[in-house]
Amino acid sequence: MDVKSMVEGYRDELVEKLGELVSIKSEMGEALADAPFGAGPRDVLKAALAMCEKDGFKTVNLDNYIGYAEMGEGDELIAVVGHLDVVPAKKEDGWDTDPYQMVEKDGILYGRGVADDKGAVVASMIAMKVLRDLGTPLNKRVRLIMGTNEESGSRGLKYYVEHDEQPTYGFTPDGDFPCIHGEKGGLGLKYVSRKTSIRDIQGGTAGNIVCKNCYAVVDKCSFSRKKLEDYFNNNDMKYEITDNGETVRIDVEGIAAHASLPELGKNAIAYLLTGLKEAGYQDPFVDFFCSRVGLNTDGEGLGLKISDEYGALTCNCGVIHMTDGVIAGNLDIRFPVTYTSKQVIRLMQDNAEGEGGSIEVVHAGEPLFFPVDSPLVEALTESYREVTGDMTEPMVIGGGTYAKGLNNTIAFGCAFPGTDYRIHNTNEWCPIDELLKQAEIYVAGIQKLLSL
Repeated sequence: MDVKSMVEGYRDELVEKLGELVSIKSEMGEALADAPFGAGPRDVLKAALAMCEKDGFKTVNLDNYIGYAEMGEGDELIAVVGHLDVVPAKKEDGWDTDPYQMVEKDGILYGRGVADDKGAVVASMIAMKVLRDLGTPLNKRVRLIMGTNEESGSRGLKYYVEHDEQPTYGFTPDGDFPCIHGEKGGLGLKYVSRKTSIRDIQGGTAGNIVCKNCYAVVDKCSFSRKKLEDYFNNNDMKYEITDNGETVRIDVEGIAAHASLPELGKNAIAYLLTGLKEAGYQDPFVDFFCSRVGLNTDGEGLGLKISDEYGALTCNCGVIHMTDGVIAGNLDIRFPVTYTSKQVIRLMQDNAEGEGGSIEVVHAGEPLFFPVDSPLVEALTESYREVTGDMTEPMVIGGGTYAKGLNNTIAFGCAFPGTDYRIHNTNEWCPIDELLKQAEIYVAGIQKLLSL
């Protein structure tokens, strides 16, 4: 029996396992004594490990930070590194179904995590079973590592590196096919208001998502309502202005997208604050935000409009909040692979301070880059091409994956070229046939890594 037929034989099992994992709301939560990232991430890890143990694989749980299933023998290690945590999702955000109750319709699965990254983890489980069914000689150990904190800082992977073994070769099924040979560097910035007359402002659910919903409360006579309404209408923005007597509340709805591709969304924070400025609202913080960020997603206002042959810098404002009269929020910067974080920070220094606010660097991460002719990139690219016949070239992306935290590891799948799975958005989806194809590709990829 060929690999494709063997993978197909696990169709029902794949759907059942994925449905169980999707049903566990594995958003980042409050740390508990036995749950460093909250009950949901702990519970989904335990469920996934139980599946692997039932299938006969050796399993290890590293204190509910991260865990793995393993097969094979030898000193060398091939790692497949996925994650089981997800970004927040609520039906009222615009989902057609409950995001934590997986639904199948016409061969397509809907639910938070079916594409990012629970679906790929389950496809990897199936790939390991097929490799075992084939009797593939395992001269290296094959380890499926499952993290619980990828969407909120990857501290679980850091815990793994501190307590366990680096791979000889590895891939993370959390990017794009055919494979990712470079990932942009990242800067996490925090902005804080110095002076503002805004009464309240809240928006966003996560720093790595283009903000979909934002509201602000301001004094009623501090701007032109007609100009604000004209601005929103001219930009096709959904909005609501509520009169509360001396103040008004302005609600804006944008379009969510991944922070690595902010141009695909419409940022509610940016449109709300820019709209207020256009409507004559006089405020030092609004001026500061609009001059440094505004509607631009290329970092121009920060002096960061830079690019290289592999891509341009991107900037996203994911969240904003006001506490005790002070506004704070985040900026997610993805910078080109030929730059260093120090170079980028130096470029923005002259734009970090202003009358209405200030910006500071919270964390910095360097780019990841492998030449396209490196053994790891060539092996995985060939695996994809042999299974699919698609000759798409390896790519560089703005998204950051687990690959940056491990030796000799790159992203390999899970997204097929040209498909928008609405990752980090409402109605996330993935066809069952694509999940099976992923498993088939992972079998081929692991086989080639075993031969290196």
